[in-house]
Parts: sequence; structure tokens; C-alpha cells
Amino acid sequence: MSQIDPGTPTWLAARNDRAAFRLLLEHGPLTRSRLGELTGLSKPTASQMLARLERVGLIHPVGERSGGRGPNAITYGVRTDRITGVAISILDRAIQAVVVDAADHEHPIVQVPTDGHDRSPEGDVRVAVRAACAEAGIDEHTVSRVMIGVQAAFFVDGDELSFTDTLPGWPAVGARARIERELGLEVTIDNDVNLATMAERSSGVAQDAASFALFWIGDGLGVGLDLGGVVHRGASGGAGEIGYLAVPRTAEPLAPGANDFTDLLGGPAVARLLSSDGETLADVLPRLAHDDAAMSALADRVILAVNPLLAILDPSMIVLGGPTGTAGGPRLVELVAERVDAAAHPKLALRTSGTGAQPVLLGARQQLVEQIRDHLEADISLST
Repeated sequence: MSQIDPGTPTWLAARNDRAAFRLLLEHGPLTRSRLGELTGLSKPTASQMLARLERVGLIHPVGERSGGRGPNAITYGVRTDRITGVAISILDRAIQAVVVDAADHEHPIVQVPTDGHDRSPEGDVRVAVRAACAEAGIDEHTVSRVMIGVQAAFFVDGDELSFTDTLPGWPAVGARARIERELGLEVTIDNDVNLATMAERSSGVAQDAASFALFWIGDGLGVGLDLGGVVHRGASGGAGEIGYLAVPRTAEPLAPGANDFTDLLGGPAVARLLSSDGETLADVLPRLAHDDAAMSALADRVILAVNPLLAILDPSMIVLGGPTGTAGGPRLVELVAERVDAAAHPKLALRTSGTGAQPVLLGARQQLVEQIRDHLEADISLST
């Protein structure tokens, strides 16, 4: 990127243009007059900013607005067809994906089954991008980047995956490089619970927490660790893989024979609390909130996993998320809170996740929006 000297007219113009671009992203289409009001700049200066942004292809006229007497005012909006991305969540037996644009418009989420398909990093991403673009009516050639959530640990510097039980066909080393090479996309891979943790920080219940741990309880388990607004990934990307941790001896009466926390709290274990008919976790979770005995038994197990987090991290908040944590809702939080040593952790808050049904995609979407916007803003500095 070319360097612009601070304080020069060129630097000031680029600064104003970036501010105008962010306001258009935040407020949606604006007239010259309204942009001037929001920036505190004159109408001629606002006109110059709009002209420069239109010239570099970042905005375009999208309509007119009546201002009473005189001609209608033209409204300008951010172009969303220049660069798009696709947020992807790789699940056990399916891939979920959604198109992302600079304006963060809502696009339909698609789910593509993976059973019966040959799996590879580039193959999974290709299928996801095509399906998401087709559903949204978007030209897939505008897609320049993807954000992928995986049920695995990912070490960014080494492009290394571990704990890859749900990623058949994905190599331990080089998955990101393969996708970039074969599909020509910019690729970011992250652990799915880390992405859900980012979503919890930005738009969930932990927005004001000094630090928090998101305990993801579903078919598998994971912990997202947010320390002062930064997700802690560990030296090799494996922080939070609590499902592989051996259970304490106090778990024996609750789940005889359980070796690790997945045996204690994973999908099959929770399903057995609610059914003896071999149903899956998805089958039984709708009944959880109405079964007090199962809820109490679940809380007895959850506290065994929460206690190590409290002892090691002492976070200001624990968030229960994932399918099981969300289904348990406030009642599960209440029961777990009753089992916390309040004297040892007097400032601890427990909450149910507030990010909705697709927290992984939400986190991936939010990260992609910022990537796309940063890329487009770079064009302002280059072209000013």
C-alpha cells in the first residue's frame, strides 16, 4: 500500500472518504446532505467524498429521496457486488454456508449433506461456495474469501489441524494452502467454538465481560476462552479441547465407565439421560427443558467440567452454549450456579448463550464482514 503523509490534503481526503464509507455501511443509503450532517462537513465536501467513492467503484446511486420543494436527492449506497465472501461451518455430516457482503445483508443459509461424498478441503469448500451463491442468487466469481469453522484445533502458523474426527479427507498439514491453491480464494480457518466465542463477545451475552469461557456442549465438547476481548488459542491451537480431558473420580457414580468429558457430557451421554431407546441428541433435546430429573443430572455433570475452568482461569463469566447448553436455557444455568462454590468465586456470572441457532456461522460472518470492509477501505487509500 502506498504511504500517504499525515496532514497533507491527500491524507485528509482519504481520511474523510474512509469515514464516509463507514457511515454508509453503518446507516445504509445516504444523500449528500445527510452525509454532510453525519460527518459535520459541508455539502460540497460531502459531494466530493461521494464522487471519489463512486469513481473507485465502492458506492453507486441506489435511489432518490424527496426533500420537499426542489428536485429529489440522490441516495448512495455501498456496492455489495464487487467482493463477497462465504462463511462455512463444517459439521459432522453436513456443511452449512452463507454468503457475506460488505453491507452485512442477510442471505439464506444452506446445508449440504456430506454423506456419500468424497471429502477434501477444496472439495468441501467448492461445494459450500456454489450452494451458498446459488441460494443467494450471487455470482460465485465475486467470492474472494472464505471463513471456515471446523470441529478441530487449527494452528495458523503451521497450517496444521488436529482432533480431526469430523474432517475425513482433510490432511493434518496444508489444508488452507490446498484450498487457496485449488480455488484461488483467501482462506481463514478457525475452530468452530472459537468463532462462536467471537460472536458471543460481539453480539451475545458476554459483550461487557472482562473475560469469559464459552462452554460448548453438543455431540462434542469445546471451550472458547476470551481473555479481555482476545480469544486464547494456545501454542498449537488446541486450547479448549476439554472433551479429551480425563474425568475426575467423582464422575464415577454419575457415569460409570466414563473416561473423558465426552463420555460424560457428549451427545450420546446426554441422550441417555433423556431416553433409553437409542435416540440421538437432536431427538431428545426438545424434551430437556421439561424433564427436571434429567436437567438436574445434567447440571451434576456440567459442574465437573466447569470447576477446572474456574480453578485455572477464574473468568468473570461462564457461558453455556452449543445445542445442549442452549436447550437447557436459564434453568440449567440456575442449577449449575447452585453447584458452584460461591465463596471461592463470588464475582462469577453464569449465562446461557445469546447468539441464536447459528453461532459458528455468525462468528464467521462477522469476521468476514470486517475482512471485506478492510479490503475495500484499502482501495480508498490506494486511489486517493
